[in-house]
Amino acid sequence: MRRGPATSVRKDAKRGTWLVKLHYTNHDGETVDSTKRGFKTKGEALAWERDFLANEARSTSMTFEQFVGVYAEDVRPRLRETTWRSKEYMINEKLIPFFGEMRVVDITSKEIMDWQNSLLKAKDENGKKLSETYIRTVENQLSAILNHAVRHYGLPANPLQKAGRVGEKQGKEMRFWTTDEYLRFSEKVIDRPEMFYAYEILYWCGLREGELLALTAKDIDIENRTISVTKSYSRLDGRDIIGPPKTKKSERVIALPRFLAQELQEYMEMECDIKEDDRLFPFTKYALSNTLKTAAKLAGVKEIRVHDLRHSHVSLLINLGFTAVAIADRMGHESVHITYRYAHLFPNQQRNMADVLDALMNARSEKHER
Repeated sequence: MRRGPATSVRKDAKRGTWLVKLHYTNHDGETVDSTKRGFKTKGEALAWERDFLANEARSTSMTFEQFVGVYAEDVRPRLRETTWRSKEYMINEKLIPFFGEMRVVDITSKEIMDWQNSLLKAKDENGKKLSETYIRTVENQLSAILNHAVRHYGLPANPLQKAGRVGEKQGKEMRFWTTDEYLRFSEKVIDRPEMFYAYEILYWCGLREGELLALTAKDIDIENRTISVTKSYSRLDGRDIIGPPKTKKSERVIALPRFLAQELQEYMEMECDIKEDDRLFPFTKYALSNTLKTAAKLAGVKEIRVHDLRHSHVSLLINLGFTAVAIADRMGHESVHITYRYAHLFPNQQRNMADVLDALMNARSEKHER
């Protein structure tokens, strides 16, 4: 059984400094006797002792920065490397500078509001205010850490819930292309087959960028006209990384329209030396984005992001009359996400409901009149 640590702070008579004597059982079950020396003052020794005890106890008496280390140990093995890097960047840039020295248990809603106000005043490297959508993303990260402390380390409550949110949950504007705009754009990349076919898949199938760039020849079934989404591509520290898709729901088989299946067959026949496990589109997200920006200008259509081609596909399916459930299945989302995120694009169901109720009552009135 692992015993709690015993410590004592005393003066080192020989050196004239302060020391901390340690006796504890470590995480491997080994008994450790150790001495930490060299503190100039008793206060420094006591502060180190407090931090050590908090870390050993894995309690919310730890500083926020120390607890982030515990959070990383618990959570990082469960996440994709790129997902963790994104979280780590926000933690290091936006959370630790403000909360780092505070004990987790001492963070109150007032500290949270002060931090939120500092974000609202902050500007990016271009001198622009941080977007409310980005602030909401950073708030979500802080909330994830505090909720972890609540669930697993005895923090009574998440103070962010009391403070409330200041960021927007979703961006105010969703940009997408109509089919006419997309076709005008695609004419400007038709002389670059690898880019043309990549955009064709993005617009007509709604794949995420990472899903597209991870596709291999064996993921395309020309005979059955399907694409199998089983992985995702990212680039990290100069390395190409193929990992699992974003969520379990993201693993899916997408039906191809006949014309696109024929186009992809042509593309794979052009790339005659491509092997079954080779990436069909061996370039980066940056190349996709840069080409889209250039070709959009040439085509005279509004500039959108590569990810907005996914929004464009959803918009197209909604206009064609497909349900949120059917669209969610194709996109690798939950239907509630499609309903909420794209609610403004669906026809006004409330008016339809009212009309049906009117018809019901009119039918009853006519029956009674007879």
